[in-house]
Amino acid sequence: MTSNDKEKDGFFKRALDKIEVVGNKLPQPVTLFAILMLIVLLLSWAFGGVTVDHPGKEAGLLDREGRPLETISVVNLLSREGVQRIFTEMVDTFATFPPLGLVLVVMLGIGVAEHSGMIAVGLRLFVSKVPKSLITFSIVVAGMISSVAADAGYVVLIPLGGVIFLSMGRHPLAGIAAAFAGVSGGFGANFLPTGLDPMIAAFTEPAAQMIDPGYTVNPLSNYYLMAASVPFIGLAGTWVTERIIVPRLGSWQPEGEVVTEEVNEITPRERKALKWSLLSILVVLGLVAAATVPADGLLRGEIDPETGVRSMRPFYDSIVPIMFIVFFVGGLVYGIVAKTIKNDKDVSDMTAKAMATMGLYIVIAFVAAQFVAYFNWSNLGSVLAVVGSDGLTAIGFTGGPLLVAFIIVASMVNLVMGSASAKWAILAPIFVPMLMLMGYSPELTQAAYRIGDSYSNILTPLLPYFPIVIVFAQKYVKNVGIGTLISMMLPYAIAFMLIRIPMLLIWIWLRLPLGIEGPIFYSP
Repeated sequence: MTSNDKEKDGFFKRALDKIEVVGNKLPQPVTLFAILMLIVLLLSWAFGGVTVDHPGKEAGLLDREGRPLETISVVNLLSREGVQRIFTEMVDTFATFPPLGLVLVVMLGIGVAEHSGMIAVGLRLFVSKVPKSLITFSIVVAGMISSVAADAGYVVLIPLGGVIFLSMGRHPLAGIAAAFAGVSGGFGANFLPTGLDPMIAAFTEPAAQMIDPGYTVNPLSNYYLMAASVPFIGLAGTWVTERIIVPRLGSWQPEGEVVTEEVNEITPRERKALKWSLLSILVVLGLVAAATVPADGLLRGEIDPETGVRSMRPFYDSIVPIMFIVFFVGGLVYGIVAKTIKNDKDVSDMTAKAMATMGLYIVIAFVAAQFVAYFNWSNLGSVLAVVGSDGLTAIGFTGGPLLVAFIIVASMVNLVMGSASAKWAILAPIFVPMLMLMGYSPELTQAAYRIGDSYSNILTPLLPYFPIVIVFAQKYVKNVGIGTLISMMLPYAIAFMLIRIPMLLIWIWLRLPLGIEGPIFYSP
């Protein structure tokens, strides 16, 4: 590399290194979440009683208890009622923390698949068959597609990315970063419809009806834009990984007992075991399909009175147990055929080994769950979102600049509020009617929100799965901290933002439909 190249690349690298150093000077995640808990308690006390009008008031939106949404007030958690809630709900808050059960259940199945040798042999086959030039792209794209299985990509694909890179003799943190970028930074972009589509549309429609009472929003109204985004985000994620992350991390130097895995020749017994394992997985998936595809299948729910078709909700809610069964059965069959499993004790030992690696995550999950609960109970995030949105409205932007500013605001709100539906419940009643009056469709505003709600996911420690990504990374590099992860993911966030925002503007300029019944412009 010439001195000019080094000087050109040096500033960005130095900036990332500085972010890493500063970030890693923060306390360990457990301590940091404990400090944030205290800060939230103090802020709730200082601003307790501050009230703003809920944007959904005029739209007639209801809260979870079916009551009309009228105002949002900061709740003082240091009051008598607040303190009682903290203590009486502490255990339930931890036990019902969504990432906790999902991670532990899936890891039980993965433990058998991993320690029986199924995953290692499967990856060796994958590495030997897929061109190396496409592996990074495949990981990023697989991350986006994984959102079909809700949040399962966080606990399956992200560690898998590290293992794939490790098996190639490359730095495993680069594989983890690529997978995390796809799963979380590319959130919403997908070739397939997901549960997010109808959930988001359910908030867009009543907000649109503030202006046009008869307006309806198709759940797939953003499908074309989101599907078209996948290859571009995949290419951007690949470029960042190969041109920024891999050179910055340097060559892989194992720590302690971590050993790189060479891609050795698969033995006949391993090949036979893998074939039987894949066959067993296909049988499981066939049974799942038989319980899902028929209109009256076991995994179909109540009949929708509007469509006359049974809901797919039980199937969506069963994704995690299904993944556990797939990994468990596949690993079990592989182990029996390959002779790595000789009795039931071997199986229980494998699951125990998987749980032994999750000790730190369980501790982090406890404090993270309490912090997220305190933040939600206090309504601080909701009030901040309304105030920020009002400030943007007051600036007086119109058209394209307003859409870009709205995307930026959505991405900033995303740093303090993790739930996509909770943020949209607040922002939709403000921006959907505003942009309708300017001639832009509710579907376009929804698409802009989904872009802003994606690329900043990978930068906020408030993301419920952020701690587990750190735990996955610490398997290879013990001193990985919040700063390390943020410095790795910042280039992805910038690249995805620079891809998705111009893409939306070009889409508008070309007047392409956003999806099924997804117009760009609104005409009464």
